[in-house]
Amino acid sequence: MVVVKLTWDAGADQSFGLPSYESTGAAGADLRANFPDRGELVLEAGARALVPTGLRLEIPTGYEVQLRPRSGLALKHGITLPNSPGTIDADYRGPLGVIVMNAGAEAFVVKHGERIAQMVVAPVVQASFQLVDGLSDTARGDGGFGSTGRG
Repeated sequence: MVVVKLTWDAGADQSFGLPSYESTGAAGADLRANFPDRGELVLEAGARALVPTGLRLEIPTGYEVQLRPRSGLALKHGITLPNSPGTIDADYRGPLGVIVMNAGAEAFVVKHGERIAQMVVAPVVQASFQLVDGLSDTARGDGGFGSTGRG
């Protein structure tokens, strides 16, 4: 089992507990909004904001944490993460915030303690890069967007 170490930011509401997997088969652990003033955030349609979680992470070398939207918020309210999946690198130690965007038609209120995103711990492979004179041929070749079918 991979262990991700966590600390609380000063003033964070610790009553929500640490991120948790809400079902036995869940791939992502839920993150909660943790506003220092225990308030809320009104996210107007089309707006985006950084929502604090009150946490900092220490991710083991060789892993990353990916931040992803929660499907229910996306379907019902248009709440998404515009850089999804957001990547948190193993060497980052700053505050864990979630960039949230309202792609819906109405304002959405992010409440203190609300589950706003999920985080997935994933292995990382770092590649080496080599400059060559040419690339091997494939059936697709240099066909771009939509070259393998509709859209």
